[in-house]
Amino acid sequence: MIENLLRPSHLLLLVIAALLLFGPSKLPELGRSFGTMLKEFRKGARGDFIEETPQEVKPAQESNKS
Repeated sequence: MIENLLRPSHLLLLVIAALLLFGPSKLPELGRSFGTMLKEFRKGARGDFIEETPQEVKPAQESNKS
C-alpha cells in the first residue's frame, strides 16, 4: 500500500490542491518555513544544539525630557 502512495499522479494532485488552498504567492514562504523547521528538527535529533545567548537589550534614551 505504501509503494503506491507517491505515484506521479498523486503528487500532481497534491500540488494542485496546495495551489488552490494557499495560492501561488504563499507557497514559497510555506516551503521555506517547512525547510527551516525540518533543519532545526534534524539538529535537535542529532543533539547539535547551539546555545544562543540573548543579546543585551539597551534601554532607549528618554526623549520626554521637559
